[in-house]
Amino acid sequence: MRQVCIFLSFLFLLVSCAGSQDRDNSVMVVTGERGKASYYADKYQYRKTASGQRLDNSAMTAAHKTLPFGTKVRVTNINNGRTVEVVINDRGPFVRGRVIDLTRAAFSRIEDLRMGLADVEVVVVR
Repeated sequence: MRQVCIFLSFLFLLVSCAGSQDRDNSVMVVTGERGKASYYADKYQYRKTASGQRLDNSAMTAAHKTLPFGTKVRVTNINNGRTVEVVINDRGPFVRGRVIDLTRAAFSRIEDLRMGLADVEVVVVR
């Protein structure tokens, strides 16, 4: 039994190391990051974000629940294929089913503001 455990441990180590040089780590899909995107209401303009920066609805920034501040992500509207790249500088959204809050400028690049919400996929680019 001990030999089997040692063999399985060795096999696990071998498999986890194999092919690590073949992976492209510059782009990774954040697991479970399909959902709704919304945008900040005008009343939040110039308020401090969780990172300490002031919200600028004309900037290409966004709020995400867990990604580190400064992370650059590509947000793709699943229905029309439009994409925008934004930098995470705030926390949220805190509404079930929503995965990212975009500034008005960023949201308008992927969907008409009158829609209010968009079905998106979020991918980390750096």
